[in-house]
Amino acid sequence: MEKNKYPFYFIVVALLSLFLGINFGLIAGFQYVIPDFIKEMLSFNAVRPLHTLFVVSWILLAAIGGIYYYITTNPSLKIFNYKLIKWHFWIFIITGIGIAISYLSKNFAGKEYLEFPSYFYFPIVLGWILFGINYFKSMLPSFKKWPVYYYMWSTGIVLMIFHFTEAHLWLLPYFRDNYIQNIAIQWKSGGSYVGSWNMLVYGTALFVMEKISGENSYATSKKAFFFYFLGLTNLMFGWAHHIYMVPTAPWIRYFAYMISMTEWIILLSIIYDWKKNLSQEKKIQFSIAYKFMILADLWVFLNIILALLISIPSINLFTHGTHITVAHSMGTTIGINTLILFSSITFIFNEAFTFTENIIKKLKKGIQIFHISFILFWITLLIMGLKKSIWLFSNSTENFGKFQDSQHILHLTFVVFGIGMIVGLGIIIYNLLLILLKNKTQLQQ
Repeated sequence: MEKNKYPFYFIVVALLSLFLGINFGLIAGFQYVIPDFIKEMLSFNAVRPLHTLFVVSWILLAAIGGIYYYITTNPSLKIFNYKLIKWHFWIFIITGIGIAISYLSKNFAGKEYLEFPSYFYFPIVLGWILFGINYFKSMLPSFKKWPVYYYMWSTGIVLMIFHFTEAHLWLLPYFRDNYIQNIAIQWKSGGSYVGSWNMLVYGTALFVMEKISGENSYATSKKAFFFYFLGLTNLMFGWAHHIYMVPTAPWIRYFAYMISMTEWIILLSIIYDWKKNLSQEKKIQFSIAYKFMILADLWVFLNIILALLISIPSINLFTHGTHITVAHSMGTTIGINTLILFSSITFIFNEAFTFTENIIKKLKKGIQIFHISFILFWITLLIMGLKKSIWLFSNSTENFGKFQDSQHILHLTFVVFGIGMIVGLGIIIYNLLLILLKNKTQLQQ
């Protein structure tokens, strides 16, 4: 497994990034409750981008590590160049450390969500280009026989490069000097950037479902390919529901509203069919991966309801910029993406290593603590967002400071449930890393 160790390195760093990300999120929560909490050492304007950096790194690194593992262990594929995987890994690690240092030193020279200095654009894109070269050189010989997840991964890689570049067009005077155009492109690229990594994550979900069931019908069905093209349409146009308040062409808003979040309905249907037809034997054999995928299915359902509501322009006007938007993004990144990626990682570990009964028991306990805490955390965000929306549009004479003070109990509840999430995820991460540690000699063979 010596040649195949770098996919596991990606996964290890992904798990550590998730742990750092949720802890920075907790620190931000503490600063809501206690505004001066470690403010001098780590202010909120540094904590927020650090939280975003590590959570996004978790999603991307876990997806990339999974894809590398799946293609390098496929006996029918010949990997173009193993060294490119190694270079990709180290470019991303060194760049990530550099970005973290820039945030800690309060060097914010970018845009929202990508606040890092613009020169980091080059190594990040280089890493994606190396990934793309290796992927396509390895995969193109079998192009005619591709199941849908290969199309999704290839689309995700290409469009990550495109939309990450688009997110940096503001560096050019032509875009930077036009305020409306600048804002529209910023939010457009951000929405499409998320859509691109969704291609990687949802493709991973379909791959894992196929391998657990042993049936390739899910990844080659008309429904799966319809889901792919619907997801691609969402990626290309669905971003517009983020910019209802920007004066863009009306047809863009209407079209975005019609297709917004529809891809989740198809994903919900695919996972439901898979769950219904999966044998009891397979559910037991891959019990942890199965449990994560079923929980992801629940969050697809919950987020469909929330997303469809906040995509209605008249509702979006009231919810935009409140904690309801945060609940939506949390439902996506943690409820859907994170749970799918945990399903992928536990499937890989289940296949490569041995799961003891004790480890399975601890992982299930961690899942239980995490999921109960997360549901309560999500509900708290919705309540906080609703209260802020009422305050904003009720012509209240109460100033913002007093309003924030009135939210103190909710902020405290938010932190308590956040701690519960960290405990649950910490148990899961620790035990997954423990499995790797116990099998490190196997990786070096």
